[in-house]
Amino acid sequence: MTAALFAVVAAALSACGTSAVQGELKNGYLPHGVTDNSRLVTDIWVGSWIAALAVGALVLGLTFWCMAVYRKKKDDDTLPPQLQYNVPLEILYTVVPVLMVTVIFYWTAKFETDIYSTDKPATNVVNVVGKQWSWDINYVSGSAHTVGEHAQMRAGKPGVEATLPTLYLPVNERTEFQLTSRDVIHSFWVPQFLQKLDMIPGRVNIMQVTPTEEGTYKGKCAELCGAYHSQMLFNVKVVSRAEYDQYIKDLKANGGDGLLDNGNNRMPIIEKDERKLENTGSN
Repeated sequence: MTAALFAVVAAALSACGTSAVQGELKNGYLPHGVTDNSRLVTDIWVGSWIAALAVGALVLGLTFWCMAVYRKKKDDDTLPPQLQYNVPLEILYTVVPVLMVTVIFYWTAKFETDIYSTDKPATNVVNVVGKQWSWDINYVSGSAHTVGEHAQMRAGKPGVEATLPTLYLPVNERTEFQLTSRDVIHSFWVPQFLQKLDMIPGRVNIMQVTPTEEGTYKGKCAELCGAYHSQMLFNVKVVSRAEYDQYIKDLKANGGDGLLDNGNNRMPIIEKDERKLENTGSN
């Protein structure tokens, strides 16, 4: 029933909506993807919906057909033949779902392997460190860092956006993210990357993406990590290589030279002389 309702709503929107709405429908209402992996994610998402809608339409069609053809006739009080079982039918509704689940499992595993593959060499390595409730960023390839502070969200007052930590990435270059946590489980998520990965204390999780469009995008923690989880936000700026190099240069000139320790540590990093520099590139 849900699949059928979605189909009706989608058809109505596609018929009377704007080109922007139609574009969203084409992508299954996912955010506009801005990485090389976006097409893969969109394909499996849209393909899954098409399969679900097809099955839903088939089931509803058979249901209404049975209701119409086998409905009770007027002045007919006789009962239809009573059957305890129907072997062909039981085989059908056992085998078909198993085949469907097998196909979905196969393609999900294949796409996930492709999306999170780290076989290709990365031009840049960035260690993103999650902490309650902000982010530290080690630009391993550039030997520079930024220290994030907990954003103080105040209802009705602007200016919070400018205080969020900002992750810079060069466009059309493959970046490897080494994701670690200082305290509890977090999750690194940029919605327009169409993928995310958990950050687990004592473990380094790795994913690689190639941003394909310059711009500013929003990031957040996608794992409930404490009282201020909703305020654990950051920005991502995808820029040209020249602008990226200049940013790293400016970062070093303003006290961001070297790399921060990325191990477990609940104490806030405040003074520079308290920071223990450690090259995370070996993780």
